[in-house]
Amino acid sequence: MRSLSLLFLLLLAACTEATASRVDEKTFRIEDPGIPGGSEGPNRRMASRLCPKGYRVLDSESHKGGPDRAIDDPNTMTVWTIRCI
Repeated sequence: MRSLSLLFLLLLAACTEATASRVDEKTFRIEDPGIPGGSEGPNRRMASRLCPKGYRVLDSESHKGGPDRAIDDPNTMTVWTIRCI
């Protein structure tokens, strides 16, 4: 039972992390999970891991409904496009 609850917590934590995908050589797209009230900037831990020398934000878009807008998620999901310096 203990291992089952631990597995559930790990799966829950995996669903709430930011994900990144490469657009081109120095440009990345970071998708942050739904945060009540939105967010002011990209996930700093993820951005500093992708761009250790720094980054600048090229674009951001926010919408409700999860990554594919197919689910009813009341929180705002933000997608950031960053470019490494």
